[in-house]
Amino acid sequence: MEWEVVLALLAVAALAGWIDAVVGGGGLLQLPALLIGGSSLPVASVLGTNKLAATLGTLAAALAYRRKHPLVPEVVVVGGGAAVAGSAVGALVASAVSSDFLRPVILVLLVAVACFVLLRPGFGTTRAAEEGEDAHRGAPQRRRAAWLTLGAGTGIGFYDGLVGPGTGTFLIVTFTTLLGLEFIRALSTVKMINVGTNLGALLVFAAQGHVLWMLGLGMSLFNVAGALVGARMTMARGSGFVRVVLLVVVAVMVVRLGYDQFA
Repeated sequence: MEWEVVLALLAVAALAGWIDAVVGGGGLLQLPALLIGGSSLPVASVLGTNKLAATLGTLAAALAYRRKHPLVPEVVVVGGGAAVAGSAVGALVASAVSSDFLRPVILVLLVAVACFVLLRPGFGTTRAAEEGEDAHRGAPQRRRAAWLTLGAGTGIGFYDGLVGPGTGTFLIVTFTTLLGLEFIRALSTVKMINVGTNLGALLVFAAQGHVLWMLGLGMSLFNVAGALVGARMTMARGSGFVRVVLLVVVAVMVVRLGYDQFA
């Protein structure tokens, strides 16, 4: 791989890390760049290398958020464990199943996410968080939340291992809704679950020899740098900043996937 391509990939990794730390969706930038820059490489090697950079970048963001906003331990254990398992299964079938059939479904989900956020001004705000915390005090609500966490972690983890783009965004919206927390307070927990969705697939690809370690570690350094900058900006600017970036990223995803589907 030529050095100009490597430099471009490092720059893309930094920007993808920033986007992923703020609201998820960095894979929509990083994975296509790897596919183009590594066009002569096996697709499985591109996916594995992407997962290495994404795992370390997401972990850096999770730890940065954790310093100010503690994790919800039971959600991390249940959701993160389910995410690792679901992602590993998704990675195992990634080479055997075409992801083309998922594009229309993803488009519908992304449009639904945008409508949900736009039509609920209180979503991801402090007031919504307080209401959500009250709603989850009872034991039946906590059990229901645990089952939903298990299902969401498994399903989104499987999607991340199989396809990937938009996973962070889906996790943020899903778990912010489940936990009833504002965006900022939920991010440390959500990002740790996102580490699980990346880690499960990475372990499978690494075991199969599909990780370019030198390139992946180089991209990881830049991804981590972008993630740390994104996390600090998010904590400084608050939930309103996340809400705006979320809508912009979702809109870009819809346009990108729509083009791939209908062009």
